[in-house]
Amino acid sequence: MDTSGVIAIAGAVGCVVGAIITYVWRYSERQQQTVDEPLSVVPPGAELVLSVLSSSAVLIDSADTVVQASAPAFVMGLITDDRLESAELMSLVRQVRRDGQVREADVSLQPKRGSTAFIHARVAPLTSRLILVLADDRTREHRVESIRRDFVANVSHGSRHPSAPSRCWPKRSARRRTIPRQWSASPAGCTSRANV
Repeated sequence: MDTSGVIAIAGAVGCVVGAIITYVWRYSERQQQTVDEPLSVVPPGAELVLSVLSSSAVLIDSADTVVQASAPAFVMGLITDDRLESAELMSLVRQVRRDGQVREADVSLQPKRGSTAFIHARVAPLTSRLILVLADDRTREHRVESIRRDFVANVSHGSRHPSAPSRCWPKRSARRRTIPRQWSASPAGCTSRANV
């Protein structure tokens, strides 16, 4: 066979291979354009409702994955890597999924940095596949209540034992070394470093 015959056969084979590659490429492009977007599990309008709620809102699907969440939920630290951070909240979600009953609980969140946050959570079924978690930050109320309890306890103790602060005065003063040693003798119950 002469070289011109071989060149003609190689050119024909090249054209056929090029035509097949072009067809496969165009077919693939058409398939990618016709692929439907996956059906959203979030009902239409739910995103708008979540954005106007004053509570932090989280939607969780049947795989315990966060599907939708409001911005305050991220700020509050409820969500980490598309999961609820709190094991207590996840337990509530599973209970609601099991029996369909609305549940409420007070939960404390231990963030990786910062102080403990206290929330009041309400968990309810939204659809057959979605669970809605609404959380209100109650940290400030919890701290105010703690301060109030301490104040009432201190006032109550002070009213029952009005001389308690004056009996312990030498203990506090002895630590500062501002009074002579003979005055630092403390009454019973108020030991000082000088007497120890």
